[in-house]
Amino acid sequence: MGTSRKIEALSALFAAGVFAGSLLPEDGSAPYPIAFSLLSSLMAGLLTAMRKPGIPALCLCFFLCGMLSYETAAFPAPMTSRPVLRLASEAGNGLKSYLESIPFRNPETPALLKALLCGDRTSLSGDTVRTFREAGASHLLALSGLHIGIIYLMLTRLFAPLGHSPASRTAKGILTVLFAFFYALMTGASPSILRATLFIAINETAGLLHRKKDPLKVLCLALVLQLAFSPSSIRSVGFQLSYAAMLGIFLIHPRLSAFYPRTGKGPDPVRKIWETASLSLSCQITTAPVAWLYFRSFPVYFLITNLIAIPLTTLLVGTSILTLLLFRTGICPEVMISLTGLLADALLDSLQIIASM
Repeated sequence: MGTSRKIEALSALFAAGVFAGSLLPEDGSAPYPIAFSLLSSLMAGLLTAMRKPGIPALCLCFFLCGMLSYETAAFPAPMTSRPVLRLASEAGNGLKSYLESIPFRNPETPALLKALLCGDRTSLSGDTVRTFREAGASHLLALSGLHIGIIYLMLTRLFAPLGHSPASRTAKGILTVLFAFFYALMTGASPSILRATLFIAINETAGLLHRKKDPLKVLCLALVLQLAFSPSSIRSVGFQLSYAAMLGIFLIHPRLSAFYPRTGKGPDPVRKIWETASLSLSCQITTAPVAWLYFRSFPVYFLITNLIAIPLTTLLVGTSILTLLLFRTGICPEVMISLTGLLADALLDSLQIIASM
């Protein structure tokens, strides 16, 4: 096994071990204490045999670590302090209240923004939820890397005035990671949002340590950390779809993107369209098997949906955050509210057209 692929292979083995652990009986026929003792003994013997480490032993070690992680998940684990959880919950409820108080023309707009910014879909009408599902855009209502990526870009712009000195970069990195984790707690810490948050945290840490940022290795490390702290996530459909989509982005998208080479001669709108299309296709290739396994469905017009909906959603999330901040300070111009409402209407209308095709 080459060094360049060792992290990827070991993380995959750890995830396989967690999945294998999830398949063990949970009806009392394999009590946790027995599983804990058995796997601990195996680990002790394995580590003793690894005084002269070999690749097979290392692979078995990571696989058993994954099983052990799932089997001991029922034991008490240190949680985030209650004050932080309470503060995050209050912040999330406050965010929803502010969104509801903004005087949008369309009464469905606050409900849509609560879904996009807070992950709360309870206020969405049945027609809207059905429209997103039939248009193949349900993933836009689930907080994921797209949403936190937009917020991450906004944070980098916000913290830019702090400068570029080593101390400033460290401060910006710490503030960004803390805000990302707080936002994850504030919005319910779904598996997909935790994956994106861990990705940001690892990426920022690598930058501060002047280490090369290999996206696939960052993703694999995030996978191991997330499963180590929350092994039950392995059964979450959102977790599986989130990591499958990222694999498509990192493994397939670069190859599809290369079919339309960069010219380097000014703006190239066709290139931009191909980038979005190839990104959507890459995600669909890797998530389609998971979606079919659970839902027995496949979005026929996913390419058209993503070409239209992703740019609109990106703009909508950005403008809604600015509108929310300005409205909170009492200086929000009417044009910002109108623009946000217009983008929300455009997103809903375009998805209704696609869903009716």
